[in-house]
Parts: sequence; C-alpha cells; structure tokens
Amino acid sequence: MKNKKYYLFEMDMLSLQIISTVLLALFALLTYFIYPNISLSNDTLGISFMLMIPYMILHEIIHSISYVINGANLKNITYGSHLEKGILCCLCKQNISKKNILISLLTPFFFIGIITYIIGILTSNSILTILSIFNLSGCSGDLIMFISLSKLKNFEFSEYDNPIAFGLYSQQDLSKCKLLGLKYIEEVDELEKKELKKLTISKGSIYTFFAYLLLGIFLTRI
Repeated sequence: MKNKKYYLFEMDMLSLQIISTVLLALFALLTYFIYPNISLSNDTLGISFMLMIPYMILHEIIHSISYVINGANLKNITYGSHLEKGILCCLCKQNISKKNILISLLTPFFFIGIITYIIGILTSNSILTILSIFNLSGCSGDLIMFISLSKLKNFEFSEYDNPIAFGLYSQQDLSKCKLLGLKYIEEVDELEKKELKKLTISKGSIYTFFAYLLLGIFLTRI
C-alpha cells in the first residue's frame, strides 16, 4: 500500500489574473444594468481606493476565522502581505479536512462579496458595491481551488512556506491530476513550515498601501 505523501501544487498566476479580470468585467457589466445610477465620482472612487486594501485584509481575516471555526489551531495560521506581487494571504500551516478548506475558500466570497454586493445594490451604497466587486474579482484563486479540490477525494490540505502553493496529503497519487489554474510541483514527505511568524509584510506592500491611500486622498480633493 502506498504511503501518504504531500502533493504540492502552485497557483498559475496568469490564469488567476485572467479569471480575475473576467470576474471584474462580468460584475461591472451586471452592475451597469441593475444599478445604473452607481456613483463614480471622485469622492466615491477616492474613498474606495483608501478602503480597498483594508477590505482585502478583512478577506484574509475571514479566511482565518473560518479555518479556526472548522477545526484549525489559531497558532498555525499566519498572514502575509506581498502586494508588489499581488499577494495578500492567510496560510493555514497544518493539515485540515477537505470540508474545512472548501468552506474556508468560499466564506469571504459569500460574506463580503455576494452578500455585501446585494446590500450595496439595495441600499444604493456605491462604495460598498465597488469594494464588493473588487473582492469578488480577487476571489479568483479561492474559486479555482474550490472547483479543483471539490473533485478530489480522501485528502488533507495544508499550506506551508510558499504563499502561492499548498500541499495535498493523500495516499492516492495526485501527481497526474489536471487541476484548473494549478500546476503540479512535486511530492514530498514533509512540508517546510519554518516561517511561523504571525505576520509578514514586505516593504513593497507598505509602499503599495501608501500609494493607494495617497491616490484616494488625491481623488477626494480634486
């Protein structure tokens, strides 16, 4: 009987960017038809830019809450920001069940994507609607993983010291699996989980955050 191994998969960033752009375009088009009076004034766009990164941080916090509620240990969850690479992440560095990862992947999409989008439309809140659209677009990786992992059986999921990759712990040989938007890397006996610093923020993330903030302030002042 084959021993269990970790089968490592990495996100295909080009696929993510394409799907993210498609989602952004689809929800922008939908909004144009159901909420034609949405405000795109300088004030609205400026405030949206200032809140964009905090909203994305909320996205990752919701991931972590869902991990813990469904059985993960909080001490094994780390956060990372590499905005210069388009990466903001919450990593669960322990083995969790298929049920846990699938629920956790959809939670931000549902709560601060779909629900807040509907609330924004019904209350004519342009800022909430815009933030929800960008969150829905940013869920491309979560949706790709949900679709791919939901097709697999008998595995445990774990993240490690790579913000765009994860391991599937399984007795079944997953190396030949074709998963949408994911690239197979290798199989290993153990995952590298040495970087357990609770929060990692790159210098590029700090510069990006202030760029968004300054752009938002500029737009609200003109």
